[in-house]
Amino acid sequence: MVGGTKETLGFQAEVTQLLHLMIHSMYSNKEIALRELVSNGSDACDKLRFEALADPALFEQDGDLRIRVSYDRSARTITVSDNGIGMSRDEVASNLGTIAKSGTREFLQSLSGDQAKDANLIGQFGVGFYSSFILAERVVVLTRRAGMTPEHGVRWESDGQGEYTLETTSKPSRGTEVVLHLREGEDSVLDGFRLRTILRKYSDHITHPILMKKEAWDKDASRNVPGDEDEQVNQASALWARPKSEISDEQYIEFYKHVAHDQEPPLAWTHSKVEGRQEYTQLLYIPSHAPFGLWDRDQRHGVKLYVRRVFIMDDAEHLMPSYLRFVRGVVDSNDLPLNVSRELLQESKVIEGIKSVCVKKVLSILEEMADGEKEKYATVWKEFGRVLKEGLPEDFANRERLAKLLRFATTHGDSDEQVVSLAEYVSRMKAGQERIYYITADSIAAAKHSPHLEIFKTKGVEVILLHDRVDEWMVGGLTEFEGKALQSVAKGELDLGALADEPAKEEEAREADAFKGVTDRIGQALGDKVKSVRITHRLTESPACLVRDQFDMSLNLERLLKAAGQPIAGGKPILEVNPHHPIVRSLQHETSETRLADWSHILFDQALLAEGGQLEDPGTFVRRLNDMLRDLLPAEPTGSAA
Repeated sequence: MVGGTKETLGFQAEVTQLLHLMIHSMYSNKEIALRELVSNGSDACDKLRFEALADPALFEQDGDLRIRVSYDRSARTITVSDNGIGMSRDEVASNLGTIAKSGTREFLQSLSGDQAKDANLIGQFGVGFYSSFILAERVVVLTRRAGMTPEHGVRWESDGQGEYTLETTSKPSRGTEVVLHLREGEDSVLDGFRLRTILRKYSDHITHPILMKKEAWDKDASRNVPGDEDEQVNQASALWARPKSEISDEQYIEFYKHVAHDQEPPLAWTHSKVEGRQEYTQLLYIPSHAPFGLWDRDQRHGVKLYVRRVFIMDDAEHLMPSYLRFVRGVVDSNDLPLNVSRELLQESKVIEGIKSVCVKKVLSILEEMADGEKEKYATVWKEFGRVLKEGLPEDFANRERLAKLLRFATTHGDSDEQVVSLAEYVSRMKAGQERIYYITADSIAAAKHSPHLEIFKTKGVEVILLHDRVDEWMVGGLTEFEGKALQSVAKGELDLGALADEPAKEEEAREADAFKGVTDRIGQALGDKVKSVRITHRLTESPACLVRDQFDMSLNLERLLKAAGQPIAGGKPILEVNPHHPIVRSLQHETSETRLADWSHILFDQALLAEGGQLEDPGTFVRRLNDMLRDLLPAEPTGSAA
């Protein structure tokens, strides 16, 4: 691009929509614009310090990183500038013209038009730079990336109405300067005392100096006016490095909002300094809602890594396992080298030790909430339960602790909410019950109404209803709890242990012999669609159901993998038929092999539908069913009208 050439470009559609909603929904939270801009400046300084570890020339003989806030009454502007990493022209177009966040479309679709509710949602999404337009009718950004020459400066300008201009300009110093041209009625922020109050409230914990010009009383103007001397507004000391006794809850919360770019306070936090073989400080937070992009397992995690107060890495995924990717905060190590890379982190014994302790700290917070603050933990489970379930097959060392944190919907009571712990389930187990029973399905309705539950309802045995996609993965890592094995009610032969009385077992054996001819004929009719056909005593109302062998892949997991495009060699199901159902009993006397074959396929297809499966040939199923229903209808009277 030739220097000085100006382009007019359109915002990404989501940006335009977000700007409109934000300006109208968050107007009462105008102070967050300054907080976000100062936070961005701090991040830019952190990034420069990290890149300069490998290339000190990026400092350009100016290693004192800082943020500056100023105002101009006559021009009605507020300026926030930093001498951090800055941006190139391509970075400006990418960062200030689009929202590169997973889940953006889903977020925008969730907005209701109710300003109060939408303000909360937008705050959860994280508004960043775009919050400038809450205060400003026009925003100008001047920036140059460190290491580039002055003529590679960039000027960005927009009124937030759908377009922005991009122009190459000269900028002697590196870094970024954001100029807010205020809306009418916003002159109250053109005041040094007001700005200092806002900065100390929201940004006191920023580790870089925030500078403003010292002010003195001007008799002619009858107010304080800025002079030439700089004054540091914030403490500029790492909050996590201060003693806990010196930090208020309000300061912890404001630091969370900075580090997580979140408008809502966290549910809980833990702050500790570890000394001994390793020395580090950790300040970790549990958010009150799921961050956007939580379901992207490849997204970087939310804990920042510092080494001796020097920022090293954003979202250091090696500090937290994937199933705790919702945790936000900082870890500051005294033992790691300043030039540590992601590759070195992956192999570092120091990091392994820090990670282990961090995980235990987070699990302790969750356990305390689960035991003593049940409403808070209900929020945790609602927001992060599906992610926590991923830990069962991934984190063997903490499997027992994680198992105690799990919450499920069960057949106990009518609620679909996941509120029952495994400990509660065990406390309600029937005398003689040796296993924890569960069923997996693709929805809570499919799980609740599965025919596999019929015998358990009859005997009053509680069954856990698993319907999240992650549940099939979770039960692979959760084989037992407090010595009680977990057992799928849809896999293997039904074994109720001491819950089944001996006379019933003898009756089942006699019925298996009596119906062997029928089950053999049904098996021949279905051919390779089934592994085998046998009678069942897990059904009391339904005529048939499909089960898998104990160590085969479940039908639900097979469906999930197929939907994800995974090539699988699915095993064949076993068809179990209910010897007490009229349809099955009538098949004992069916002499027509054609009708028996039709009934066999109908029973199989009905059982498949009850499992939430899809028919390979719905048309043939409908034809067979209609033919059977027609045979049951009374004959039409002779001479009836055509």
